[in-house]
Amino acid sequence: MKYTKIPHSDIKVSKICLGTMTWGRQNTEQEAFDQMDYALERGVQFFDTAELYPVPAAAERYAHTEIIIGNWLAQRKNRDQVVLASKIAGKAAFTAFIRETGFSKEALHTALEGSLKRLQTDYLDLYQLHWPERNTNFFGQRGYTHKEDEAWEDNFHEILETLKGFVQAGKIRQIGISNENPWGAMRYLEEHRKDPSLPRMVTCQNPYSLLNRLYESGMAEVSMREDMGLLAYSPLGFGVLSGKYLGGKKPANARVTLFPNYNRYSVGQNIPATEAYAAIANKHGLSLTEMALSFVTSRPFVTSNIIGATSLDQLKENIDSVYTELSAEVLEEIEGVHNTYPNPGP
Repeated sequence: MKYTKIPHSDIKVSKICLGTMTWGRQNTEQEAFDQMDYALERGVQFFDTAELYPVPAAAERYAHTEIIIGNWLAQRKNRDQVVLASKIAGKAAFTAFIRETGFSKEALHTALEGSLKRLQTDYLDLYQLHWPERNTNFFGQRGYTHKEDEAWEDNFHEILETLKGFVQAGKIRQIGISNENPWGAMRYLEEHRKDPSLPRMVTCQNPYSLLNRLYESGMAEVSMREDMGLLAYSPLGFGVLSGKYLGGKKPANARVTLFPNYNRYSVGQNIPATEAYAAIANKHGLSLTEMALSFVTSRPFVTSNIIGATSLDQLKENIDSVYTELSAEVLEEIEGVHNTYPNPGP
């Protein structure tokens, strides 16, 4: 395995991060245990979860993924071998069943204590805000829509003050943002600059793949100039970049097959773009999965590539991608497709 460090810390993490959002819905607890066992055996020691998981979110499955991970940690007694990250849910219609969501002091306290209890640990290595409270970057929505009657008020300093208390109490080691844009990222950094006693946002977990390279438009510069590492999620675009949906296929138990509304990477220009990327991979003796994941992992602003799998065979291929080095010719051809079909995914 290849390793790096979470920026501004001494926390070593694998370049491949084990994503967990299917556990408790598409995967049973035993299947999740098998994935964690295998990943750790292969050197993947960075696990990412969230109180919202599994997704699609539902009241009857709330936080089942964290419960599964907690049970595994308790049985294996190996908390010290794992770098564990989780997230607090933001405000949204589909999170109303959780509690009064958002990032008030009370909400942050309730969410963190709940996650620690379910995960059966007394600390998290990384705690992240799952998406902004502001009217921007909702799931499936690109960018910002201004509304004069927006209820949000600037609370960046208050959020960092609350998180500072958790750091001082030893309950979290580092903090990060997710589904953020450059303005939000820089506002958090500005508060830290004004008051260095406040914790610094060290990572941003945003979507990034061959079908969605929007991170390069603004956030990549923040990552490089401010040393805020990208934790790239959906690197296969809901599995579309595995090629399993090509030709109109609908494989049984696949994510888009089970949840047709998760089709944002399999409609419109995503289809010819995926076909073009598949042709490049085939030409150079690569699997589409291998090429797509290797591309993401190799970007200089990526701290870790969050892969997800519903089977051990998928997990093995995903992990193995870390050893693939794409040639200059492959990278040039990828850019050619990107110029023809720029960011068809949301």
